[in-house]
Amino acid sequence: MTDEQNSTQQPAAGNNEEKTTLLTKEGLQKLKEELDHLKNVKRKEVVERIKEAITYGDLSENAEYEDAKNDQAFTEGRILELEEKIKYAKIIDEKHKSAARIRLGSTVTLKRLGKKTHDPETYVIVGSTEADALNGRISNESPVGKVLLDKTEGETIKIQAPAGATEYKIVKVK
Repeated sequence: MTDEQNSTQQPAAGNNEEKTTLLTKEGLQKLKEELDHLKNVKRKEVVERIKEAITYGDLSENAEYEDAKNDQAFTEGRILELEEKIKYAKIIDEKHKSAARIRLGSTVTLKRLGKKTHDPETYVIVGSTEADALNGRISNESPVGKVLLDKTEGETIKIQAPAGATEYKIVKVK
């Protein structure tokens, strides 16, 4: 195989790995439900809006038509994005995870260390697609998630934040 042939074949494998979307079973199901809604409900609604806007006359000065076309473009873009994520989805295997080490899918309880007493905080480590910090789901790619990966119960970690470093003790891993 020549270097030219080799170089054209190499990126394909790397690209698939870069596109991998790490998800829980529930996260994959939510993406599939959103995709189904966009394809079977939202698309039809947008097409109806476009048809109705066309009846208003001159398209060059028709705000309803422009808005409907923008909505259509957004919907189609989101459909493509979801199809790509689903195509390259990798389910986080929660059955075989060890509670000893923090991995994707682990539930981690942290206690902030310092002069003030703080209530423990509990997070689930998920892929970036499912991250929702307000609901206790943090990405493995986030600053906190990166520090937690491969740590064990009882360890103390230091997290760098704009306001400075904060220390936490890992109270529980499941």
